[in-house]
Amino acid sequence: MGRFDGKVAIVTGASRGIGLAIAERIVADGGRVCITARKPGPLTEAVEALGGPERAIFVAGAADDAAHQDEVVAATLDAFGSIDFLVNNTGINPVYGRMIDVDLDAANKIFQVNVVAAIAWAQKVYRAWMAEHGGSIVSIASVAGQLPAPGIGTYGASKAALIHVTEELAVELGPGIRVNAVAPAVVKTKFAAALYEGREEEVAAPYPLKRLGKPDDIGSVVAFLLSEDAGWVTGQTISIDGGLLLTGGV
Repeated sequence: MGRFDGKVAIVTGASRGIGLAIAERIVADGGRVCITARKPGPLTEAVEALGGPERAIFVAGAADDAAHQDEVVAATLDAFGSIDFLVNNTGINPVYGRMIDVDLDAANKIFQVNVVAAIAWAQKVYRAWMAEHGGSIVSIASVAGQLPAPGIGTYGASKAALIHVTEELAVELGPGIRVNAVAPAVVKTKFAAALYEGREEEVAAPYPLKRLGKPDDIGSVVAFLLSEDAGWVTGQTISIDGGLLLTGGV
């Protein structure tokens, strides 16, 4: 018996990296998942890796598209009959540089995907299932939302907003729905490659644990927060950073 037997999750941005690691952990603990991302090809491969349609389905689309959100919710209920968990993993960071110089169209898109879409997903699963049956929501924030992060400040500001959204929803949705977040430091994924490729040892040097994160490091903590092992935890953001914040760096 797994701790997620009979449970169903939607995990956004889960064709690879952190999102896929989260989906893998949910399935390994007995759950079933609907994963999303933009491209059907990688999603097809991810579903096969997760055990096929008995354990996982996918719906391709843009995370901030309302019609896509509706399709995912409907497909998940049709395939598996419930939506017990939501993991808001999708995030973008298309710009690098000073916030004072940021292109405002890009800034709007960052907040649309990283913050507004997370609220929208919560609204959709709340109205479709969780309002009546309860559940658990976890969003993937970032240590860049906890301290100034030169070069990725707009992304960091969006993640700071997501942390606050987590706290607001936790107050609004208790006791039946728990809402938490995790804040990773640099994790070795394609998304974060520009932050460490070619200089991994240098980037990891300020971390007390002297290594960068792996997707599994995040998946295990998210699974804990979704589970009843965290039944008295809500409104929290857990830093998963190898100790980086202890040194004052991001």
